[in-house]
Amino acid sequence: MYKYRDEATAKRILKGIKDRGVECNLMHICGTHQDTIVRFGLEEMLADAGIKIHQGPGCPVCVTTAKEISEIITLAKGGVTVTAFGDMMRVPTPMGSLFDAKTDGADVRIVYSIEDAVTMSRDLDNDVVFVGVGFETTAPSTCVPLNRDDVPENFSVYSCHRICPPIIQALLDMGENKIDGFIMPGHVAVITGTEIFKPFAEKYHLPQVVAGFEPLDVLMSCYMLAKQISEGRAEVENEYTRLVRDKGNLKALELMDRTFEPIDYAWRGFPVIEKSRLAFKPEYAEHDATKVHEDLIASAPEVEEEARGCRCGEVLRGLIKSHECPMFGKPCKPSSPSGPCMVSAEGSCNIAYRYSDKR
Repeated sequence: MYKYRDEATAKRILKGIKDRGVECNLMHICGTHQDTIVRFGLEEMLADAGIKIHQGPGCPVCVTTAKEISEIITLAKGGVTVTAFGDMMRVPTPMGSLFDAKTDGADVRIVYSIEDAVTMSRDLDNDVVFVGVGFETTAPSTCVPLNRDDVPENFSVYSCHRICPPIIQALLDMGENKIDGFIMPGHVAVITGTEIFKPFAEKYHLPQVVAGFEPLDVLMSCYMLAKQISEGRAEVENEYTRLVRDKGNLKALELMDRTFEPIDYAWRGFPVIEKSRLAFKPEYAEHDATKVHEDLIASAPEVEEEARGCRCGEVLRGLIKSHECPMFGKPCKPSSPSGPCMVSAEGSCNIAYRYSDKR
């Protein structure tokens, strides 16, 4: 367990939780929260105070389906220059990964932003596709160049972007977990605000707290949830007040609304979830890779979602911990991943593996 500042404050918060006398199951849907929880040993501290925390589907790369990745690989093998963030490059599928396609001669390049890909497309005669991944946090940045007049004709985007409310609804509808409260992702709420979570409080009497990412943020959010539960309240409270506002970032929300429309789509480990994936509106068709390269994408092979023995789907639904997967740390390691949860820095298995020798 790493040491961190304000351990005295942490002990006071934990005592406050114990004093509430609440035993409950909480879920978060954020890879950064999981990193904080595991790195600083918060899971054990909170368990001693009566709180069990489960990670949900909070890793954007992890919830991207093998079907989507196979379509992106098909683009690369078909002669399109594919640009993607580093985490996407190593996600395994039955037809290999993007790195494998690059090794086989495809033009696949790592970028650090969509602007890198746009600049690259100006210097190439080839068609360039940027793979857009992430929740509401990153979706607005994908919109920016597509709403300028200078976007190159040979540039398009394959959108894997998801939004949070539908997956929360799916988790509640599936009923696989007993969830007494949610720790909501602070970086998503910076864009969306807190009001998008209120329907879950009203419909399901479900306490929620939007939290930041420091150890004390996570502990304080658990205290706030324990307090709500002990008092019989179900509200959306904001622990991350230093950055999150009720209405969110109105400019970013307007940009997303102008550019995207939500469509029904599957998530890894989940069935099709209504209005959960962001697709481009028809007026952006000339830069929508699924339209520009429709024929090539249609030739992508059907692939199995998981490698045999991989239980990423159950990890993403909060049903098992990473170490409960029989492949964890054996054939499945960051150097030889069997699934995306071991690839991405926000994946539960990758986090568990990285910190396993420090706890």
